Amino acid sequence: MTTTETPDILRRIMDYSSRADPYPLYAELRKTPVALQEDGSYVISTYGELTDILHNPHLSSDVRNLSRPMSAAEGRTTPPFINLDPPEHDRLRRMTMRHFGPPHTPGLVTSLEPDLSATVSSLIDDFAGKEQIDIVDDFAYPFPVTVICHLLGVPREDEPRFHVWVDAMIASIDYNPEIDPKEKLENGLQAGKDLDQYFIGLLEQRRGRPGDDLLARLVNDDGPDGRMTDAEIAATAHLLLIAGHETTVNLITNGMLTLLRHPQVLQRLRDEPGLVVPLVEELLRYEPPVHMIPWRAAYSDITVADTVIPKGSQIMLMLASGSRDPDRFHEPDRFDPDRRDNQHLGFGSGIHLCFGGPLARRETQIALTELVRRLDRPSLVADPPPYRRSPVLRGPIHLHVEQGDG
Repeated sequence: MTTTETPDILRRIMDYSSRADPYPLYAELRKTPVALQEDGSYVISTYGELTDILHNPHLSSDVRNLSRPMSAAEGRTTPPFINLDPPEHDRLRRMTMRHFGPPHTPGLVTSLEPDLSATVSSLIDDFAGKEQIDIVDDFAYPFPVTVICHLLGVPREDEPRFHVWVDAMIASIDYNPEIDPKEKLENGLQAGKDLDQYFIGLLEQRRGRPGDDLLARLVNDDGPDGRMTDAEIAATAHLLLIAGHETTVNLITNGMLTLLRHPQVLQRLRDEPGLVVPLVEELLRYEPPVHMIPWRAAYSDITVADTVIPKGSQIMLMLASGSRDPDRFHEPDRFDPDRRDNQHLGFGSGIHLCFGGPLARRETQIALTELVRRLDRPSLVADPPPYRRSPVLRGPIHLHVEQGDG
């Protein structure tokens, strides 16, 4: 069924006032699985339809296939592989995966575990003597940033520079020309260019000097697919830096918030550390770090739920709504770490399934296990906490937690 009755619901979802709890609005949106908007775009919100279209070869991730130009994508001459289609997507993803995970480097995540645990322990050690901590600033941000800087070969002392760039780019993701100042978009585009130039500078330092970090491996690698250009490596590093810490910050923070709202589950995790594996999967369903894919394009006419989406149309995929669909998940609004057959959409699906998912899972598993084990009677200072502006990458901007006096 298609209708134009949902634009107001979508506007309310995008409005900051709904950031703390968009889920009732998702339930309204799901009444119309494929919703035509006033601007000619389509919003898909139900699990079955989302999984179908994510595996549809006629769905494009390349902005050049949109019939209506998208201003937020301007100025990017070399997009990251997440914004490309096969065969270019497959080639670049394959070349990156040679150095990031299976099948060529299957032990990468496992080999990082001692460093992950040490970093987590050090950050929690710094909580000593503090009655109140900010899970975001004191823990959930520095942890994955340290990890992705190590993997990429980015100097940790440069973090303040790219923090500013990343914030500007994230802010521009949901740019709306009708209500947002043009500076929001321009700042995001300039930040992206600055970050690319920063990476190209690092590549120059590593060219001809093989090393263990990802930038050194990519710039010196001559694998079966050849070698990436500097622009392709910069775009890939750009993607991994953002995906490698922004989403994990949200996942860890949403996880701690959810546990503090479910003290019986928190205590159970403390008593049964092995629970953390299914718990993180349920967290990815229940409070995911990525709520929507703002756009995809139709290569050709696509039929979804008896609705024909014309070629070139913009398509918005509401992943978090699909993971709360009662037609797929029993009692979807209940947090249940014992949930079976939990095929959530927390990391997407199809050929663009989250590249860094295995690392984000392990980081979050270690982080939540140690936080629960070592925090002394933690409690929320404010509920709901203040949220980031973005409806796409959704999570608290701060999560203040009080500890007991022991």
